[in-house]
Amino acid sequence: MIERLPPLTALRAFEAAARHMSFAKAADELSVTPAALSFQIKSLEEHLGAPLFRRLNRAVELTEAGMALAPGAADGFQTLSNAWRAAQRLQDNQTLTVTAGPAFTAKWLAPRLYEFAQAHPDIELRFSASLKIMDFGRDAIDVAIRFGRHDDAGLYSLPLAKEWVAPVMTPALAAQFPDTESLMSAPLIFDDSISFLRPSCDWKAWFATMGYDFDPQHGPHFSQADHAVDAALAGVGVVLGRRALVVKDIDEGRLVAPYGTALSTGARFRFLCPEGTENRPQVKAFREWMLREISKTTYITEAIQVVDPIESLA
Repeated sequence: MIERLPPLTALRAFEAAARHMSFAKAADELSVTPAALSFQIKSLEEHLGAPLFRRLNRAVELTEAGMALAPGAADGFQTLSNAWRAAQRLQDNQTLTVTAGPAFTAKWLAPRLYEFAQAHPDIELRFSASLKIMDFGRDAIDVAIRFGRHDDAGLYSLPLAKEWVAPVMTPALAAQFPDTESLMSAPLIFDDSISFLRPSCDWKAWFATMGYDFDPQHGPHFSQADHAVDAALAGVGVVLGRRALVVKDIDEGRLVAPYGTALSTGARFRFLCPEGTENRPQVKAFREWMLREISKTTYITEAIQVVDPIESLA
């Protein structure tokens, strides 16, 4: 036989009291009187046959039994809360919450959102521009756009366009540095946000792949890729621009990739959502819109030779 669990209200009272280590604070959180909360905990102790708290002068502390129960009670209510929010979201076809990194949000999503809003005025978009690992249930996230090489087990994962990096600059700067050899004397911008990639896709790897033993060190370094691209747009220098973050600027003529060769990053952005939710109306609409937007600039990649980087000529 399945052992009968105590009433949920009594467990909820215990979980709150154990978290606050205060009957008064727990009662305030649950909008009950301290006497009512104390009664619920007393009934739970009677059900267990052992005390869960030691009542001290103006304080309480957990007994051994209380310490055994508290972590599971907290996890259980968190799991229940996540499941309830997930069930609620399934009934909502009007709101879409998306998380993406700050650079992708600034350079890819934000400039294109007007088109999505025009096509889907019934969908309310909410964005969390963060690199923090999100929990779809706990953080009430519908879609995540993430970059790198990751195992997406348990998720619906749609790889987006392959990512590369290529020297990009303003047309005016490109006129001053017409070939890859001349680039060695150009002002270079460093995007440190992809330093984690292996093999490396930095300036040293770029020049090595082009056949030059050149390891530039001087120039502004940026920890955020969108800031590095903004510097290139301002004419500060040449940056190894990531495809997703520069194609719109190339498409609209603000930047050019004059050398016709790019380094493959071996990583890519992925469209992620919990399995089984990929065809919810707003998730499907957002996914299909992203794919249409990506297709508008595939001609840029088709005109560029994408090669694997060489880290050293030695």
